[in-house]
Amino acid sequence: MTGEAVEVSVVVVSYNTRRLIGPCLDSVAAAAAGLRHEVVVVDNASSDGSAEFVAEAYPDANLLVNEANLGFGAAVNRAVDEARGRFVLLVNSDAELHPGSIRAVVEHAEAHPEHGLYGGRVYDADGRVDPRSCWGLPTSWSVFCFGTGLSTLFRGSRVFDPVSLGAWARDTVREVGVVSGCFLLARVATWRELGGFDERFFMYSEDVDLGMRARRAGLRPVIVPAATLTHHVGASSDASGGRVGMILTGKATLYRKHWRGLKRAWGLAWLVAGVGIRAAGCQLMARLGRTGGDAWPAAWRNRRSWLGGYRSRSAGACAPDRTAIDQRE
Repeated sequence: MTGEAVEVSVVVVSYNTRRLIGPCLDSVAAAAAGLRHEVVVVDNASSDGSAEFVAEAYPDANLLVNEANLGFGAAVNRAVDEARGRFVLLVNSDAELHPGSIRAVVEHAEAHPEHGLYGGRVYDADGRVDPRSCWGLPTSWSVFCFGTGLSTLFRGSRVFDPVSLGAWARDTVREVGVVSGCFLLARVATWRELGGFDERFFMYSEDVDLGMRARRAGLRPVIVPAATLTHHVGASSDASGGRVGMILTGKATLYRKHWRGLKRAWGLAWLVAGVGIRAAGCQLMARLGRTGGDAWPAAWRNRRSWLGGYRSRSAGACAPDRTAIDQRE
């Protein structure tokens, strides 16, 4: 492809994904049929031979190997710096793109440049629609609903779980607050104008932060249902409960960055309260002889570690201590 104009650069971040990344990369060609494309894989210092596997099995991919685990956002930013396409598409390493999906989302972006960020319709391994392709933006009301447990009691409610966007099946073109980094397209020029991912977010909430900044810049992120993929949710997550702590750290970082004064205090207070309620619920289930899991109790015990959020890169942020398969799920 040397010397040819590249229309879309497909970016895949890998961290110990040797058993997952093959089907993902195999699916790109059919998904991008008719488009000049490239694949950029960033390996975040994997220890399972992921980088060697990609280098051997996919020699046409542009493989970038980091000496340390820089986190998801920083790895994506490095890939975009190397990208030659007019568009950049982020794809999770445990996702399989359906034929024509990349072409569909690029064609929509060409026709509707005002949106800036574009997502697709995601299915889980059982063929059910996975609503986590997008979310609404966090608000004072949404964090109150989390803190009081309403978002769990009324999961999927447009009123009490507003971030979920209700029962919408992601089957129509619709503007949203946040497009998940699982499948996210942007013009490279737009990405750079927005400043890319904020690298203080080691992992989780970097896409929410991007959505908030996109909205402030006058863009209107959108879901394109013709662009479909299967996401093997859970295949890339750890089983230690560390993921919950990282999600909470990301949320705390987000509230500290975007909210001030009483709104920030409100958001952080209800974040802590929501964890406490869920931890108590897990402990009650355990007393009743039912399995409640230890993720929420562990998050409650370790609340001081995540409530302060991620440190900035300039302050020497480092990878959290966790055992994980991939950078996101």
